[in-house]
Amino acid sequence: MSVIESTEQFAPAGSWSADPVHSSVTFEVEYAGGGTFRGGFREFTAVLSGSSLSGTAQVASVDVKDEQLNGHLQSPDFFDAARYPEIAFRASEIHRHEDGSVHAAGELTLKGVTKPVELSGRIGSPQVDPFGREKLGLTLTTTVDRNDFGISWNAPNQSGGNYLGDEVTLTADLIFVKQEA
Repeated sequence: MSVIESTEQFAPAGSWSADPVHSSVTFEVEYAGGGTFRGGFREFTAVLSGSSLSGTAQVASVDVKDEQLNGHLQSPDFFDAARYPEIAFRASEIHRHEDGSVHAAGELTLKGVTKPVELSGRIGSPQVDPFGREKLGLTLTTTVDRNDFGISWNAPNQSGGNYLGDEVTLTADLIFVKQEA
């Protein structure tokens, strides 16, 4: 039986900020009847402090390795960056199991719509890097229906069905650095 730590014991004491060089915030969605389309955000923040986890991603930093498609993803068809420049997440409940697995409940705000989400993942043990900084790894994943957030653009696939799937997997693979008091 796994022991659940209270959210106050989720992370070691102190404030932890995501290291953007060693972290990523990504998404993936099925497309073209079976492939997986992947992208991410170059600019994001995440802060972990005891029982609190929050983060944001800048929509203008979406990166799918195609400038034209980056522009389309920022249009009202998708993220609508002009009206909704930021995607936000805040955890309301985080549980760490003794095997390092994590389950969290929170809220995701995307395109002006806030919905509850359930996440799962893993957390590591604090480590000290060669420069004396204390670091902590955390990976969280959830799947959402993009239509719930008003992102419903699609096109018919010539072999039937829609070109884009509705389910989008979001992953935050974060390396936190303990902040100086």
